[in-house]
Amino acid sequence: MGSDHYFTAAPASAENLRSIRITLAGRELDVTTASGVFSPDRLDAGTAVLFANMPPLPPGGDFLDLGCGWGPISLTMAMSAPHATIWAVDVNERALDLTRRNAAALGLKNINAVLPDDVPDDVVFRTIRSNPPIRVGKNELHGMLERWIPRLDQRSDAWLVVQRNLGADSLQRWIAATFTPGYSVYRSATGKGYRVLKIRRHGTPPTVPIEIAE
Repeated sequence: MGSDHYFTAAPASAENLRSIRITLAGRELDVTTASGVFSPDRLDAGTAVLFANMPPLPPGGDFLDLGCGWGPISLTMAMSAPHATIWAVDVNERALDLTRRNAAALGLKNINAVLPDDVPDDVVFRTIRSNPPIRVGKNELHGMLERWIPRLDQRSDAWLVVQRNLGADSLQRWIAATFTPGYSVYRSATGKGYRVLKIRRHGTPPTVPIEIAE
C-alpha cells in the first residue's frame, strides 16, 4: 500500500477490487472491497466484537457510522433498521465509493456515504456505532470525537470498539474527562483484546426515578 493509509483521502495505490463473502445482520453476503481501505480481506475482529456486544438499534432516526471503510457497520445498520437514515462518514474517497457500491448491490437506499463536511449541520444522531480510526493519531481522533459525540440526540448512545493495546482504557478516561456534564461512559464489554465503550448523552432535564405510591 506504500505510503497510503486507510485514512488517506485519495489512496494512490491500485484499487485491486475484490469480492469477499461475509455474514452481516444474519445474512450471508458478497461485498466488494479494495486495497487502500481498512481490513479489505475480511470483517475486522474489532467490528465483529462490536456486533456481538451492542444492543438492537432504534427503529428509526439518523444513525452515524464514523470511519465507515467499505461499509460493514453501515450495511448492518441499514439492513437492521430499514426506516433509519444511515450516515456513513469517512475521509477516504475509495471507502465511500465501496460503501455506495455495496449499498446499491444490496438494494439499500437508506445509506448516505459522505465526507464529514457533507453531513448537514442540523442532523442529530439516535445512535453512533463506530470502529474508529485509532491509528490516525491521538489528536486527530480526539478532534473527531469532539466533533461528533455532541451531535448525539438526547438520551442516545454511541458505541465504540477500540483495541485494548491501542489505548482503549486511556481513551475511556479522556472521554469521561472531556464530555461532562451531561454524558457518561463505561466499558460495556471486552473480547479478543478489544473494549466496547458505551457513551450516553443524558436528557435535559435528566430523567428521575418514578415514584411508586405505597
